[in-house]
Amino acid sequence: MTQSDLHIRKVLQIIRGRYTVDGAGVKLYRVFGGQGTVELTDPFLLLDFFGSKDPKDYMAGFPWHPHRGIETVTYMLKGRVKHEDSTGNKGVIETGDIQWMTAGSGIFHQEMPEVNADGEMRGFQLWLNIPSEKKMMRPKYRNLRAKAIPEITLENGVRVKVVVGTAGDVVGPIKDTLVDAQYLDVYIPPETSFVHDVKYGYTSLVYAFSGEGFADSSEKVLKEGELAVYNREGDIISIRAKDKPMRILVLSGRPLEEPVAWYGPIVMNYEFELREAFRELSEGTFIKKDAEIQDFE
Repeated sequence: MTQSDLHIRKVLQIIRGRYTVDGAGVKLYRVFGGQGTVELTDPFLLLDFFGSKDPKDYMAGFPWHPHRGIETVTYMLKGRVKHEDSTGNKGVIETGDIQWMTAGSGIFHQEMPEVNADGEMRGFQLWLNIPSEKKMMRPKYRNLRAKAIPEITLENGVRVKVVVGTAGDVVGPIKDTLVDAQYLDVYIPPETSFVHDVKYGYTSLVYAFSGEGFADSSEKVLKEGELAVYNREGDIISIRAKDKPMRILVLSGRPLEEPVAWYGPIVMNYEFELREAFRELSEGTFIKKDAEIQDFE
């Protein structure tokens, strides 16, 4: 073992997701999510991958529903989704776009897909927890058009889209996240390695959504549809594609290590806060503040 090997993180666990139905009947693949994985993936709460060529699998969409205490990040790989919220904000998330929504003190919104010419839609939705002192902040939208997301090609042909964090000398457009985090979309050519710096003690996750490869310096294979959860020691992750290209999401963030009380679309710290949120929903007092909107064109 070389000295550099001591700094490369090892895979702690590989998670295989499950197929489920959410919203008004949208079929999706839940990579992780729920009380059972909170400690392992903290500060990330949930990751869904949705993708189908059959509009019947997704057209029911996600009609009006509330959120409080979390951030949702919707990334469209292909397709169009119309969104609208309780403060009057509306628009369309298209191929390559990302919407980073901070629900904060509370918001109602809906996300309704539109059918492409070929009928295909694919994308991700990630949920991030919010620190306790910020959970009741003003809601906020960051709308990133595809052309606003920088991409770097490394010397070995690896291509990295940087939403949050850094790759090489490229910095993502969102720089004021509530939790110190990284969000990268990485293409790795066949038999090529992607080596990336992460902060010691931070949670680091890699989801393979195309192809397969070796997730650390061992021979442990990360297959398509699997999530690698790394230990929190070391400051480098290394993923090597096998004989075909590999595409991955890389997520890394500072664990909050706070209590989590979670029911449906509401994530707080304590049960009494959940009860208060649902009481406000029933009384019509859930919405506290209008949302701030920030566009990245």
